Amino acid sequence: EIRIMEVCGTHTMEFFRTGVKDIFPKGLYLIDGPGCPVCVTPNEYLDRAIEIGKTYKNTILATFGDMLKVPSSYSSLKKERAKGMNIQIVYSPLDALTLAKENPEKEVIYLGIGFETTAPGEALVIFKAKQMNIKNFSLLSGIKLTVPAVCALLEGDHVNIDGFIYPGHVSVVTGMEPYHMIAKKYKKPGVVTGFEAHDLIIGTLTLLRLIENKNLIAVNEYRRVVKENGNKSAREIMDRVFKKGTSLWRGLGNIPESGLFIKEEFREFDAHYKFPVNPPPPKEHSGCKCGDILKGILSPIECPLFGTICTPEEPVGPCMVSSEGACAAYYKYGGNL
Repeated sequence: EIRIMEVCGTHTMEFFRTGVKDIFPKGLYLIDGPGCPVCVTPNEYLDRAIEIGKTYKNTILATFGDMLKVPSSYSSLKKERAKGMNIQIVYSPLDALTLAKENPEKEVIYLGIGFETTAPGEALVIFKAKQMNIKNFSLLSGIKLTVPAVCALLEGDHVNIDGFIYPGHVSVVTGMEPYHMIAKKYKKPGVVTGFEAHDLIIGTLTLLRLIENKNLIAVNEYRRVVKENGNKSAREIMDRVFKKGTSLWRGLGNIPESGLFIKEEFREFDAHYKFPVNPPPPKEHSGCKCGDILKGILSPIECPLFGTICTPEEPVGPCMVSSEGACAAYYKYGGNL
């Protein structure tokens, strides 16, 4: 029995969509990891965003569409919008900044959910807002870093992972160095790969060879896009605007140095600071196993709510909502039912 974890939510969906998962031999298990940013965002983040919208009536909450149906502790953005809260769907941080320019009488708060892939764009928008003196724009940072989460998984209990398929998009920014560190420190091989069927097959075969030969290294099989040193300019703009700190992950708890928070210099664009609120205590939804799925302990079909109480139309947890969520992938493509 060999258990490999795909860390990226897009890989989760593509393994199903391309049919590559269906050709896995018996005894090879693909474990879903914490690579879906919407899924790992804890309820308290949305609770805070909703509380800001309720408390400060002059606001527009700008968000990706994926976040609308995600249940918070007591509601969702979709439900609050139906009640009259001003919530707008945007497709990039730049759209949110444009929204602020077009609505100077409103405070536009961008819900910044994502990993290293989106963080440079969010940093750049804050930098631009400062340069352009746009005072009515701010970011509620829920940005997280992938590598500390993988390390937290490996340091936790119930770890039964033989190797990793690492994310392609994130690696464009980070480069290979973090994965070399994981291989060396935790003795777990890994492969960075792309998203087409041939990428997934090559990546999986390479990882299986590494496992079979006990070759505990990280390999780049997405060389047409991912460079060894990543994107230095992207990392520099991130470092200019953000600082690392402890962040709460659904299922994984508080992980040191895993979140990006706005530096003092750019505090005027920090919605946490600009719009103080006291949301009600967060609560989890009874029976939802999203946390265990994100840790690779359970597969979606082992959740008692899957496909009955919890569906994409009426999701109980975020793993069923997001286009990168494991439960959504299993539901859409009928994974091993």
